[in-house]
Amino acid sequence: MSRDNVLHKIRTALGRGAGQAAPDPPAARIRIPLVSMDARVASMLERVRALAGEAVATDDARAFVAEAIAGKTALASNAPLLAECGITSLPGVRSGITDREELRELCAAVDVGITSADYALADTGTLVMLASPQEARMISLLPPAHIAVVPRERILTGLDELFSLLPNPAESTSSMVLITGPSRTADIEQILVRGVHGPGLLSVVVVV
Repeated sequence: MSRDNVLHKIRTALGRGAGQAAPDPPAARIRIPLVSMDARVASMLERVRALAGEAVATDDARAFVAEAIAGKTALASNAPLLAECGITSLPGVRSGITDREELRELCAAVDVGITSADYALADTGTLVMLASPQEARMISLLPPAHIAVVPRERILTGLDELFSLLPNPAESTSSMVLITGPSRTADIEQILVRGVHGPGLLSVVVVV
């Protein structure tokens, strides 16, 4: 079948003639449910745990992280929250790295990457990571374990609320990564394997 015939069939199915412009796309349907912050926190913890991740809500993130990384090496992002919580001063934690090559070498060598998150989505337990000098994406993707420390006020209801706040992510960041649970794949013989494309262990610490 010729190209013209294929295009004619498509136009006919769409009810358009040759040379007729396509109509404007419909307006985005963004619906943001009314959900209390306590309910958002509870949903976030439940969803992360359902995906085989660890999730806690605490007012002492430093103590949780200290116990989680005891005897391990860790690299923390330059997110101000981590310094405010005292996490960057923990024994065994490196932070303040700005050189890309040094950052890559450390990410490949440490046991744990520690970050904050720009947002979290309560309905799916998803972390939203916007690449920036404060939050290098390698830290959340390359080490075998990832700890994310998120203040409760950054927990959104879901994608609709995220895109109402950030309709054009490319205008503010070179990369937006959505992390939903530990890395996993079942591409080979439908056998679930964790840690193939990213950290196999994920801990989410909600600061309340």
